[in-house]
Amino acid sequence: MEKFMQEAIKEAQKGLAEGGIPIGAVLVKAGVIIAKGHNRRIQKESAILHAEMDCLENAGRLKSADYKKCVIYSTLSPCDMCMGAILLYKIPKVVIGENRTFKGPEAYARRRGVKIVNLDSTDCLRLMQQFIKNKPKLWNEDIGK
Repeated sequence: MEKFMQEAIKEAQKGLAEGGIPIGAVLVKAGVIIAKGHNRRIQKESAILHAEMDCLENAGRLKSADYKKCVIYSTLSPCDMCMGAILLYKIPKVVIGENRTFKGPEAYARRRGVKIVNLDSTDCLRLMQQFIKNKPKLWNEDIGK
């Protein structure tokens, strides 16, 4: 799990280097990364390009059977929109870097059969805390408040 979360962290750092919010995600099938993404709301002036949404977009069109064999890794707990996409495509497992900064609808997803694993990563937490400290207005523009 740690190897894939490290890739998600690299995506988050890429987003930060682009002037965006440092949240990253990777989609894994059979132990292979099939897509990566990072929050690009700022960069693309998008209402929906959270890391998980960008990752799913980068995966392209997959068959429903493929999604059911995937795990999505995200440096931060997915929000309602992103968890909705995870539920829609029936991705059975979500590995979260941390949920202290923001906690999405994890309990709801569990009730719907999604396995949620929280790594409580100090690297993910530190990345978000530093970003929020440096750019609170940008964080609060979206899901921060």
